[in-house]
Amino acid sequence: MRASRSQFPLKEVALQNHVSSDDIRSAFSAAMSAMYRQEVPAYGTLMELVARVNGEALAADPELKERLDATDSLERISEERHGAIRLGTAAELAMMRRVFAVMGMYPVGYYDLSTAGVPVHSTAFRPVGEAALKRNPFRVFTSLLRLDLIKDETLRAEAEAVLAGRRIFTPGAVELTEKAERDGGLDKAEAGRFVSEVLETFRWHDKANVDAGMYKRLHDAHRLIADVVSFKGPHINHLTPRTLDIDRVQALMPEYGIAPKAVVEGPPTRKCPILLRQTSFKALEEPVSFAAGDGSWKPGSHTARFGEIEQRGIALTPKGRALYDERLEASRKIVRPAADGSNAREYEAALAKAFEGFPDDWAGIRRAGLGYFSYSLTEKGRAAGSLASGDLQALIADGLVRFDPIVYEDFLPVSAAGIFQSNLGDTAQQEFVASPNQKRFETDLGATVLNEFDHYAGIEAASIDQCLGALRSVAAE
Repeated sequence: MRASRSQFPLKEVALQNHVSSDDIRSAFSAAMSAMYRQEVPAYGTLMELVARVNGEALAADPELKERLDATDSLERISEERHGAIRLGTAAELAMMRRVFAVMGMYPVGYYDLSTAGVPVHSTAFRPVGEAALKRNPFRVFTSLLRLDLIKDETLRAEAEAVLAGRRIFTPGAVELTEKAERDGGLDKAEAGRFVSEVLETFRWHDKANVDAGMYKRLHDAHRLIADVVSFKGPHINHLTPRTLDIDRVQALMPEYGIAPKAVVEGPPTRKCPILLRQTSFKALEEPVSFAAGDGSWKPGSHTARFGEIEQRGIALTPKGRALYDERLEASRKIVRPAADGSNAREYEAALAKAFEGFPDDWAGIRRAGLGYFSYSLTEKGRAAGSLASGDLQALIADGLVRFDPIVYEDFLPVSAAGIFQSNLGDTAQQEFVASPNQKRFETDLGATVLNEFDHYAGIEAASIDQCLGALRSVAAE
């Protein structure tokens, strides 16, 4: 996968005393998790539940454990998490890109959520190399508010004025980002300060930037608009651990005092998971204060932060993704999930029925060209004395090469919108005119987003080349 230098602003050759971007990302991910656990205690409970379910899943499925071991994915499970933030201006988005680049995280994919009634468009900042993903796969789903979708021109202008007056990054975060860009990295002390300074951008602030009247007007336009505009910064609105069995987590959440959303977003339960499944607990109603005209503060409340869990499956090819989108749409033509969960069982039944035509075994998915796989030599292949064939299928049939699903590292717009809508508490979906605008988003970002399909295809192709190269070298000896 190729990318312009503007996407990767750090110098390619860093000084020996510089901390790697992988280490900075790992430190930031751990700091973010600790902060969110303190701010939202239910997140800690969620982590305990996920750890329990993952342990049970590995103990019950030796084949799953062996596959994760073989692909160096087992160790990353406990570190696997993603967060989400919502930004208000192009300047915030462009600076956020530069900050994440210091951590080795780059924009992958474009997501238009206006099609599902949420006035944002988004990208995911994440590591892109296979080695970096194995080191720490932390991702942040980052949305930019679409003020152009606010019909009330007066309210739109007021919101723009509020956003223009705020600064979400500390001077220290900006200074250290510029130093990393200039010098090609940060030393250990600087990296520690960088993590602390950037963490402030994601911290919760309980004092609003607006008065109660404007908050209500923003809230009436859309709850997410109120969440973005009304506060000092883009507080992290959720952190998401990865589970190996989301249905088990969903079933156990009430036992842990957590009320789950009614429907798991994404594909149905399958033997061979595809793409991404997500569930969450309802957003918290938290006390906040609104500015009053006399310099005092008026008490109120705001709902924004919640807990989420995800289960990741195989990354699908364009053909596989088209089939997924077709099957999802077919299910929603029968039953569209209600925001209050009243038709959850009917929707789940329709979803399962719609996906009966999607192969549910790894060999079938690979044979149909629906998913991406990583190829490696088996023990027999490593012991082979000669290259029996250069044909990959023959090598697999002969037991020399194995294939394992490549984990989907990205997101699904319909699922993201479903999580947003559920946790914003909307009882009815608010409608916006679907208006994808990737060109405008990339202009605001200051870079093009990377294509997720190119990324997965590159990993698959490299693994095939490595297998065939290893067998050829054996044959040449």
